[in-house]
Amino acid sequence: MAEKDLHRIAVIGGDGIGPEVVAESLRVIDALGVSISPTAFDLGAARYLRDGFVLDDATLEELRSFDAILLGAIGPALGDTRIPGGTLERGLLLRMRFGLDLYINYRPFHGVPGSLAEGCSFAIVRENTEGPYAGEGGVLRHGTIHEIATQGSVNTRFGVERCVRYAFERAVALERPKVTLVHKTNVLTYAGDLWQRVVHHVAADYPDVATDYNHVDAACIYLVDDPARYGIIVTDNLFGDILSDLAGAVSGGIGYAASGNLNPARTGPSLFEPVHGAAHDIAGTGKANPLAAISSTALMLEHLGEMTAARRLETAVAEFDADVSVLSTSGVTDELLKRL
Repeated sequence: MAEKDLHRIAVIGGDGIGPEVVAESLRVIDALGVSISPTAFDLGAARYLRDGFVLDDATLEELRSFDAILLGAIGPALGDTRIPGGTLERGLLLRMRFGLDLYINYRPFHGVPGSLAEGCSFAIVRENTEGPYAGEGGVLRHGTIHEIATQGSVNTRFGVERCVRYAFERAVALERPKVTLVHKTNVLTYAGDLWQRVVHHVAADYPDVATDYNHVDAACIYLVDDPARYGIIVTDNLFGDILSDLAGAVSGGIGYAASGNLNPARTGPSLFEPVHGAAHDIAGTGKANPLAAISSTALMLEHLGEMTAARRLETAVAEFDADVSVLSTSGVTDELLKRL
Protein backbone atom coordinates (compact mmCIF):
# COMPACT_ATOMS: atom_id res chain seq x y z
CA MET A 1 0.00 0.00 0.00
CA ALA A 2 1.46 3.35 -0.99
CA GLU A 3 2.01 6.20 1.41
CA LYS A 4 -0.66 8.91 1.46
CA ASP A 5 -3.48 6.42 0.90
CA LEU A 6 -6.55 6.78 3.10
CA HIS A 7 -6.50 4.00 5.67
CA ARG A 8 -9.70 2.72 7.27
CA ILE A 9 -8.96 2.06 10.94
CA ALA A 10 -11.25 0.32 13.43
CA VAL A 11 -10.69 1.93 16.83
CA ILE A 12 -11.50 -0.03 20.01
CA GLY A 13 -10.79 2.22 22.98
CA GLY A 14 -12.02 -0.39 25.40
CA ASP A 15 -11.78 0.03 29.16
CA GLY A 16 -9.90 1.96 31.82
CA ILE A 17 -7.05 3.96 30.33
CA GLY A 18 -7.61 2.38 26.92
CA PRO A 19 -9.64 5.26 25.44
CA GLU A 20 -7.15 7.79 26.83
CA VAL A 21 -4.03 6.27 25.26
CA VAL A 22 -5.81 5.58 21.97
CA ALA A 23 -6.82 9.25 21.80
CA GLU A 24 -3.14 10.20 22.08
CA SER A 25 -2.25 7.75 19.32
CA LEU A 26 -4.79 9.39 17.03
CA ARG A 27 -3.29 12.79 17.85
CA VAL A 28 0.11 11.54 16.75
CA ILE A 29 -1.22 10.06 13.52
CA ASP A 30 -2.81 13.41 12.70
CA ALA A 31 0.43 15.26 13.47
CA LEU A 32 2.34 12.93 11.14
CA GLY A 33 -0.04 13.80 8.32
CA VAL A 34 -1.17 10.22 7.72
CA SER A 35 -4.66 10.04 6.23
CA ILE A 36 -6.97 7.74 8.17
CA SER A 37 -10.68 7.20 8.47
CA PRO A 38 -11.28 5.98 12.04
CA THR A 39 -14.43 4.13 13.08
CA ALA A 40 -15.08 3.59 16.80
CA PHE A 41 -16.30 0.25 18.15
CA ASP A 42 -17.76 -0.03 21.63
CA LEU A 43 -16.34 -3.33 22.88
CA GLY A 44 -14.97 -4.50 26.21
CA ALA A 45 -15.90 -4.87 29.86
CA ALA A 46 -18.03 -1.75 30.05
CA ARG A 47 -20.10 -2.85 27.05
CA TYR A 48 -20.52 -6.35 28.51
CA LEU A 49 -21.65 -5.01 31.89
CA ARG A 50 -24.08 -2.65 30.18
CA ASP A 51 -25.86 -5.09 27.87
CA GLY A 52 -24.09 -8.48 27.93
CA PHE A 53 -22.53 -8.01 24.48
CA VAL A 54 -19.04 -9.39 23.75
CA LEU A 55 -18.50 -9.91 20.01
CA ASP A 56 -20.97 -11.35 17.52
CA ASP A 57 -20.45 -12.71 14.01
CA ALA A 58 -21.71 -9.54 12.32
CA THR A 59 -19.29 -7.29 14.22
CA LEU A 60 -16.37 -9.62 13.54
CA GLU A 61 -17.20 -9.51 9.83
CA GLU A 62 -17.41 -5.73 9.95
CA LEU A 63 -13.96 -5.58 11.59
CA ARG A 64 -12.62 -7.80 8.81
CA SER A 65 -13.30 -5.04 6.27
CA PHE A 66 -10.87 -2.54 7.83
CA ASP A 67 -7.20 -2.00 7.00
CA ALA A 68 -6.12 -2.26 10.65
CA ILE A 69 -7.47 -2.28 14.19
CA LEU A 70 -6.15 -0.01 16.95
CA LEU A 71 -6.98 -1.27 20.44
CA GLY A 72 -6.51 0.45 23.80
CA ALA A 73 -7.17 -2.06 26.58
CA ILE A 74 -9.83 -4.58 27.51
CA GLY A 75 -10.77 -5.75 30.98
CA PRO A 76 -12.70 -5.01 34.19
CA ALA A 77 -11.28 -3.30 37.25
CA LEU A 78 -9.17 -5.45 39.56
CA GLY A 79 -11.44 -7.35 41.93
CA ASP A 80 -14.58 -6.86 39.84
CA THR A 81 -16.12 -10.34 39.77
CA ARG A 82 -19.18 -9.52 37.69
CA ILE A 83 -17.57 -10.85 34.50
CA PRO A 84 -16.82 -14.61 34.51
CA GLY A 85 -13.19 -15.42 33.78
CA GLY A 86 -12.53 -16.01 30.09
CA THR A 87 -15.60 -14.10 28.90
CA LEU A 88 -13.62 -11.24 27.39
CA GLU A 89 -10.31 -13.05 26.97
CA ARG A 90 -11.74 -15.87 24.88
CA GLY A 91 -14.93 -14.24 23.65
CA LEU A 92 -13.34 -11.02 22.41
CA LEU A 93 -9.54 -10.97 22.31
CA LEU A 94 -8.89 -14.57 21.32
CA ARG A 95 -11.90 -14.62 19.03
CA MET A 96 -10.43 -11.71 17.06
CA ARG A 97 -7.04 -13.45 16.94
CA PHE A 98 -8.51 -16.72 15.70
CA GLY A 99 -11.25 -15.24 13.53
CA LEU A 100 -8.93 -12.77 11.77
CA ASP A 101 -6.02 -15.26 11.68
CA LEU A 102 -3.70 -12.97 13.61
CA TYR A 103 -1.10 -15.71 13.77
CA ILE A 104 1.89 -13.60 14.77
CA ASN A 105 2.25 -11.63 17.99
CA TYR A 106 5.21 -9.32 17.42
CA ARG A 107 6.65 -7.40 20.36
CA PRO A 108 9.79 -5.27 19.96
CA PHE A 109 11.67 -4.12 23.05
CA HIS A 110 14.11 -1.22 23.42
CA GLY A 111 15.68 -0.85 26.83
CA VAL A 112 15.07 2.63 28.23
CA PRO A 113 17.80 4.41 30.25
CA GLY A 114 18.12 2.91 33.72
CA SER A 115 16.48 -0.39 32.79
CA LEU A 116 18.16 -3.81 32.94
CA ALA A 117 18.08 -3.86 29.13
CA GLU A 118 19.38 -0.32 28.68
CA GLY A 119 20.87 0.03 25.22
CA CYS A 120 19.49 -3.33 24.04
CA SER A 121 16.95 -3.93 21.30
CA PHE A 122 15.35 -7.30 20.62
CA ALA A 123 11.95 -8.71 19.73
CA ILE A 124 9.72 -11.66 20.55
CA VAL A 125 7.84 -13.41 17.76
CA ARG A 126 5.10 -15.47 19.38
CA GLU A 127 2.80 -17.93 17.63
CA ASN A 128 -0.61 -16.44 18.31
CA THR A 129 -3.35 -18.90 17.31
CA GLU A 130 -2.27 -22.33 18.57
CA GLY A 131 -0.68 -23.81 21.70
CA PRO A 132 -2.74 -24.16 24.90
CA TYR A 133 -4.81 -21.13 23.90
CA ALA A 134 -6.46 -23.07 21.07
CA GLY A 135 -8.87 -24.43 23.71
CA GLU A 136 -8.32 -28.16 23.34
CA GLY A 137 -9.40 -29.95 26.52
CA GLY A 138 -12.29 -30.28 28.90
CA VAL A 139 -13.51 -31.26 32.34
CA LEU A 140 -14.86 -34.60 33.51
CA ARG A 141 -16.87 -35.09 36.75
CA HIS A 142 -16.94 -31.35 37.38
CA GLY A 143 -17.24 -30.32 41.02
CA THR A 144 -16.60 -33.79 42.44
CA ILE A 145 -13.55 -35.18 44.22
CA HIS A 146 -12.87 -37.17 41.04
CA GLU A 147 -12.76 -34.12 38.77
CA ILE A 148 -10.35 -34.26 35.84
CA ALA A 149 -9.27 -31.20 33.84
CA THR A 150 -7.24 -31.51 30.66
CA GLN A 151 -5.72 -28.71 28.59
CA GLY A 152 -3.96 -29.67 25.38
CA SER A 153 -1.39 -27.73 23.37
CA VAL A 154 -2.03 -27.64 19.63
CA ASN A 155 1.06 -27.31 17.43
CA THR A 156 0.69 -27.80 13.67
CA ARG A 157 3.53 -27.91 11.18
CA PHE A 158 1.70 -25.23 9.18
CA GLY A 159 1.27 -22.92 12.17
CA VAL A 160 4.78 -23.39 13.53
CA GLU A 161 6.50 -22.93 10.17
CA ARG A 162 4.73 -19.71 9.22
CA CYS A 163 5.65 -18.29 12.65
CA VAL A 164 9.28 -19.38 12.43
CA ARG A 165 9.62 -18.08 8.88
CA TYR A 166 8.28 -14.68 9.97
CA ALA A 167 10.90 -14.61 12.75
CA PHE A 168 13.70 -15.23 10.24
CA GLU A 169 12.33 -12.56 7.90
CA ARG A 170 12.46 -10.09 10.78
CA ALA A 171 15.97 -11.18 11.74
CA VAL A 172 17.36 -10.53 8.25
CA ALA A 173 17.02 -6.78 8.81
CA LEU A 174 18.99 -6.80 12.09
CA GLU A 175 22.54 -5.55 12.36
CA ARG A 176 23.42 -8.93 13.93
CA PRO A 177 20.86 -11.35 12.47
CA LYS A 178 19.99 -14.03 15.02
CA VAL A 179 16.96 -16.17 15.87
CA THR A 180 16.72 -17.97 19.21
CA LEU A 181 14.11 -20.67 19.65
CA VAL A 182 12.76 -20.79 23.21
CA HIS A 183 10.90 -23.91 24.28
CA LYS A 184 11.18 -26.83 26.72
CA THR A 185 12.32 -29.61 24.41
CA ASN A 186 13.69 -31.80 27.20
CA VAL A 187 10.21 -32.26 28.71
CA LEU A 188 7.72 -31.22 26.01
CA THR A 189 9.29 -33.69 23.64
CA TYR A 190 6.54 -33.80 21.01
CA ALA A 191 5.80 -30.10 20.56
CA GLY A 192 9.39 -29.11 21.26
CA ASP A 193 10.71 -31.54 18.67
CA LEU A 194 8.36 -30.13 16.04
CA TRP A 195 9.47 -26.57 16.78
CA GLN A 196 13.14 -27.50 16.72
CA ARG A 197 12.90 -29.42 13.45
CA VAL A 198 11.04 -26.57 11.80
CA VAL A 199 13.68 -24.05 12.91
CA HIS A 200 16.42 -26.24 11.44
CA HIS A 201 14.44 -26.60 8.21
CA VAL A 202 13.72 -22.87 7.80
CA ALA A 203 17.23 -21.83 8.84
CA ALA A 204 18.60 -23.50 5.71
CA ASP A 205 16.89 -20.77 3.67
CA TYR A 206 18.59 -18.02 5.73
CA PRO A 207 22.31 -18.85 5.86
CA ASP A 208 23.21 -15.35 7.10
CA VAL A 209 21.01 -15.65 10.21
CA ALA A 210 22.57 -17.24 13.28
CA THR A 211 20.42 -19.62 15.32
CA ASP A 212 20.36 -20.60 18.99
CA TYR A 213 18.17 -22.48 21.44
CA ASN A 214 17.24 -21.82 25.10
CA HIS A 215 14.99 -23.71 27.46
CA VAL A 216 12.30 -21.30 28.60
CA ASP A 217 13.48 -21.31 32.22
CA ALA A 218 17.00 -20.44 31.11
CA ALA A 219 15.62 -17.69 28.86
CA CYS A 220 13.97 -16.09 31.90
CA ILE A 221 17.42 -15.80 33.49
CA TYR A 222 19.16 -14.58 30.33
CA LEU A 223 16.54 -11.89 29.72
CA VAL A 224 17.45 -10.41 33.10
CA ASP A 225 21.22 -11.07 33.09
CA ASP A 226 22.12 -10.70 29.41
CA PRO A 227 19.31 -9.38 27.19
CA ALA A 228 21.86 -8.27 24.59
CA ARG A 229 22.33 -11.91 23.57
CA TYR A 230 18.98 -11.84 21.77
CA GLY A 231 17.94 -10.58 18.34
CA ILE A 232 14.65 -12.33 17.65
CA ILE A 233 13.15 -14.82 20.10
CA VAL A 234 10.66 -17.19 18.48
CA THR A 235 8.42 -19.29 20.67
CA ASP A 236 4.95 -20.75 21.18
CA ASN A 237 1.83 -19.00 22.40
CA LEU A 238 2.12 -19.67 26.14
CA PHE A 239 5.86 -19.19 26.52
CA GLY A 240 5.66 -16.05 24.40
CA ASP A 241 2.93 -14.62 26.58
CA ILE A 242 5.02 -15.07 29.72
CA LEU A 243 8.36 -14.00 28.25
CA SER A 244 6.84 -10.85 26.73
CA ASP A 245 5.82 -9.52 30.14
CA LEU A 246 9.25 -10.30 31.57
CA ALA A 247 10.89 -8.61 28.61
CA GLY A 248 8.70 -5.57 29.15
CA ALA A 249 9.75 -5.38 32.79
CA VAL A 250 13.48 -5.57 32.08
CA SER A 251 13.17 -3.02 29.26
CA GLY A 252 11.69 -0.33 31.49
CA GLY A 253 8.15 -1.42 32.27
CA ILE A 254 5.11 -2.57 30.37
CA GLY A 255 4.07 1.08 30.05
CA TYR A 256 6.53 1.13 27.14
CA ALA A 257 5.66 -2.27 25.62
CA ALA A 258 4.07 -2.27 22.16
CA SER A 259 2.61 -5.17 20.23
CA GLY A 260 1.18 -6.13 16.89
CA ASN A 261 -1.19 -9.06 16.42
CA LEU A 262 -0.38 -9.64 12.79
CA ASN A 263 -1.85 -11.35 9.77
CA PRO A 264 1.24 -11.15 7.51
CA ALA A 265 -0.71 -12.90 4.74
CA ARG A 266 -3.04 -9.86 4.78
CA THR A 267 -6.21 -11.90 4.42
CA GLY A 268 -7.66 -9.56 7.04
CA PRO A 269 -6.68 -6.60 9.21
CA SER A 270 -3.92 -6.76 11.81
CA LEU A 271 -4.51 -5.49 15.35
CA PHE A 272 -2.19 -3.21 17.32
CA GLU A 273 -2.31 -2.65 21.07
CA PRO A 274 -0.21 -1.76 24.10
CA VAL A 275 0.14 -4.64 26.53
CA HIS A 276 -0.24 -2.76 29.81
CA GLY A 277 -3.90 -3.58 30.45
CA ALA A 278 -6.78 -1.33 31.44
CA ALA A 279 -5.24 0.08 34.69
CA HIS A 280 -8.60 1.23 36.04
CA ASP A 281 -6.92 2.62 39.17
CA ILE A 282 -5.44 5.53 37.19
CA ALA A 283 -8.16 5.91 34.56
CA GLY A 284 -9.28 9.52 34.27
CA THR A 285 -6.38 10.86 36.34
CA GLY A 286 -4.16 11.82 33.40
CA LYS A 287 -1.35 9.59 34.72
CA ALA A 288 -1.40 6.95 31.98
CA ASN A 289 1.79 6.67 29.93
CA PRO A 290 0.70 6.66 26.26
CA LEU A 291 4.09 5.65 24.83
CA ALA A 292 3.22 1.94 24.55
CA ALA A 293 0.08 2.78 22.59
CA ILE A 294 2.02 5.26 20.45
CA SER A 295 4.74 2.69 19.77
CA SER A 296 2.02 0.22 18.78
CA THR A 297 0.77 2.89 16.42
CA ALA A 298 4.21 3.04 14.83
CA LEU A 299 3.96 -0.70 14.19
CA MET A 300 0.55 -0.14 12.62
CA LEU A 301 1.89 2.60 10.34
CA GLU A 302 4.70 0.29 9.23
CA HIS A 303 2.18 -2.46 8.48
CA LEU A 304 0.10 0.00 6.45
CA GLY A 305 3.08 0.96 4.32
CA GLU A 306 3.52 4.41 5.87
CA MET A 307 7.23 3.80 6.32
CA THR A 308 8.36 7.43 6.59
CA ALA A 309 5.85 8.22 9.32
CA ALA A 310 6.59 4.96 11.12
CA ARG A 311 10.35 5.62 11.21
CA ARG A 312 9.88 9.21 12.34
CA LEU A 313 7.66 8.04 15.17
CA GLU A 314 9.96 5.18 16.20
CA THR A 315 12.89 7.58 16.32
CA ALA A 316 10.98 10.14 18.36
CA VAL A 317 9.97 7.49 20.92
CA ALA A 318 13.50 6.07 21.06
CA GLU A 319 14.96 9.52 21.72
CA PHE A 320 12.26 10.52 24.20
CA ASP A 321 14.09 11.62 27.34
CA ALA A 322 11.45 13.56 29.27
CA ASP A 323 10.39 12.28 32.68
CA VAL A 324 7.01 10.65 32.09
CA SER A 325 6.37 10.46 35.84
CA VAL A 326 5.90 14.24 36.05
CA LEU A 327 3.93 14.63 32.83
CA SER A 328 0.25 14.12 32.17
CA THR A 329 -0.93 11.69 29.50
CA SER A 330 -1.43 14.50 27.02
CA GLY A 331 1.77 16.17 28.25
CA VAL A 332 3.80 13.13 27.20
CA THR A 333 2.31 13.38 23.73
CA ASP A 334 3.01 17.13 23.66
CA GLU A 335 6.68 16.47 24.38
CA LEU A 336 6.79 13.70 21.80
CA LEU A 337 5.30 15.92 19.12
CA LYS A 338 8.09 18.45 19.69
CA ARG A 339 10.54 15.72 18.72
CA LEU A 340 8.65 15.08 15.49
